[in-house]
Amino acid sequence: MKGLPEDRAVQFARYIIETGATVRETAKEFCISKSTVHKDIQERLPLLNYPLYREVRVVLDRNKEERHLRGGEATRRKYAARRARDKK
Repeated sequence: MKGLPEDRAVQFARYIIETGATVRETAKEFCISKSTVHKDIQERLPLLNYPLYREVRVVLDRNKEERHLRGGEATRRKYAARRARDKK
């Protein structure tokens, strides 16, 4: 995704707020690195649109609080798939 970083920052923020997506999910959706998403949200957005930044911060903070749960679920699925594969 090309374009002005300022436009990207707002677009990423709106996507995260609307979908509740993580930084990784946002990066995948826009075919861009998670570092770029993070930089646009953390550094550029507060200077451009602080109220929007506060909204997206709420979603990102919630995602951060839940990440240990998502990680545990991913591990459970990984080993369940491995057990199923080994039974064949």
